[in-house]
Amino acid sequence: MLFIQYALHHAWLIPLLPAVAFVLVGFFLRRLPAVAATVSLLLNGLSLVLALGVAGGVISRGISVGQPLLQKVSWLSLPGLSVDMGVYIDPISAMMLVVVTLVSFLVQMYSIGYMHGEEGFGRFFAYLSLFAASMLGLVLAVNFVQMFVFWELVGLCSYLLIGYYFHKISAREAAKKAFITTRIGDFGLLMGILFLQILFGTLDFQQLGLAVPAYVAQNGTVLLTGVALLIFMGPVGKSGQFPLHVWLPDAMEGPTPVSALIHAATMVVAGVYLVARSFFLFNLLPSVMDAVAWTGAFTAIFAASIAFTQRDIKRILAYSTVSQLGYMMLALGVGSLTASMFHLMTHAFFKALMFLAAGAVLHGLPNRNDIFEMGGLRHKMPVTFAAMTIGVLAISGIPPFAGFFSKDEILLAAFDVSLPLFTVALITSCMTSFYMARLLIVVFCGPEKSGNHPHEAPLSMRIPLFVLGALAVVGGYAGYAGHFGEWVRFGAASHAGIHWGIAGASTLLALAAFGIAWKIYGSGSRKPAEQLTWRFRNAYNLSFHKYYLDEWYQWFNESYLGEFARNMHWMERNIIDSVINGIAAVPLFMGDRLRKMQTGSLQRYGVVMFCAALLIAVSLLVLNPLLKGVWFGGAC
Repeated sequence: MLFIQYALHHAWLIPLLPAVAFVLVGFFLRRLPAVAATVSLLLNGLSLVLALGVAGGVISRGISVGQPLLQKVSWLSLPGLSVDMGVYIDPISAMMLVVVTLVSFLVQMYSIGYMHGEEGFGRFFAYLSLFAASMLGLVLAVNFVQMFVFWELVGLCSYLLIGYYFHKISAREAAKKAFITTRIGDFGLLMGILFLQILFGTLDFQQLGLAVPAYVAQNGTVLLTGVALLIFMGPVGKSGQFPLHVWLPDAMEGPTPVSALIHAATMVVAGVYLVARSFFLFNLLPSVMDAVAWTGAFTAIFAASIAFTQRDIKRILAYSTVSQLGYMMLALGVGSLTASMFHLMTHAFFKALMFLAAGAVLHGLPNRNDIFEMGGLRHKMPVTFAAMTIGVLAISGIPPFAGFFSKDEILLAAFDVSLPLFTVALITSCMTSFYMARLLIVVFCGPEKSGNHPHEAPLSMRIPLFVLGALAVVGGYAGYAGHFGEWVRFGAASHAGIHWGIAGASTLLALAAFGIAWKIYGSGSRKPAEQLTWRFRNAYNLSFHKYYLDEWYQWFNESYLGEFARNMHWMERNIIDSVINGIAAVPLFMGDRLRKMQTGSLQRYGVVMFCAALLIAVSLLVLNPLLKGVWFGGAC
């Protein structure tokens, strides 16, 4: 088809269109809310259409991971360094393009109703468009330099959107926390990229994919292990892996549509995508793969244990995102790029659905974030209740919802490699079912609170719930039936079917967790939960206070980093500056003296020149006897 051919050869328009929307809305239309939203939604919609065309082209034209479609132009050319900008199209990037553009488009549609009447409405849509453009540019990157540029733009957009309510101190601090925390990981990523350039003389993904195996065969894995661990620091920060996960829950200070976009399709999945795109490096380094797998596994169960006790509806979802990102990293660490990307796709659908459903709850109950201040909302908000129920069933891995198929892939991949990793993943799955059922039961079931007056969301907010709800139901089966593993893969295609033993065990555990949650919270009385809280109060306090990790970081910063910074400041001011200033004082002193001799007066310069010439002549007459004799002899 002509459209598919056009989309494939003009894929660069996919990030460009949202970027154009950012420029138009941000600089010209931000004071015209209706026009700003229309332009932003239209251009992001066109980007979605092109992304669907690219996906269709990948399938129909046989574009594969081993034979991608590349389009490059020279961006920077220096002796010893050549950097291209371009488009890298294969099944992995095509899947990401569809996910990012679809979720971004639906979030923008949702935001029309959610942000209605907000000050800075146009600014909000400009930031959303820039966010989408940055993530899409990252997905299409052909080398590490291009990816890093858009990687940093994604971080900038998260800072702007998390701190959207900049008049609130908590929002400003959360934005700074996200920006600074991810900088730690980004420093390691940048160092790793520089080492790759030094070792291989290129940062192009395709060229590195050929050069890295040859290097490992000749020189071993020791040096590359360090390089890969540095690169992995970037995803640890961006994708909220322990111990750099602390920024992600605080990112809830931004508007709820921002939370949906960050958690479902942009910033946090950028790290997972980077590891997947760099799998030619990670897959050859067993110790690095172990580090990725165990980092993901620990993050998954650690975040799930915190979500058990949280009361803020968005924070519960935030910790579930951290846990699910751990799942994706675990899958990559055990060598299954297919399972990780499959779960990334299904997670985008049901996590965006749950965040937007939570936003509908907050829209219907302003200033109510605590789930225990809600209750009985299923009667007044049936659409939102249905959407949240679908999302909870999907994330819990209940068949036939989307999460069942992708989570089963991860559990099977872990089971084939490591029983301890499989055990952690299975326990985490059960924990996820419990705390998500807790959220659903407490918010939507039980008696309605007398002081609440909830109402259903407007149509512009309900349409995205319908679309995402449908995808959360059929998205997993569609990928399974469409042989997702034959397209999105690394190495040989994955033909593994459903392992009914593992799938059945995880489903039974999920249903058991639902039953326990209903037993504790289903009556509408808080007494059973309070009794458990008192009985296990030490564990509860650890979980509720997030294991005091933020407090520990604060203490460490003030006690050690702060003192170190003060000592370095004193050394700079009193030692380094003194030495530098002392050296500089000598030419300054001489220059000051010489400066006073330059007056700019021509008459004075003439007198000086005459006196100098006279002085030279007298010196010659007095100090040179031979010349003196010749002079007087000639006179006689």
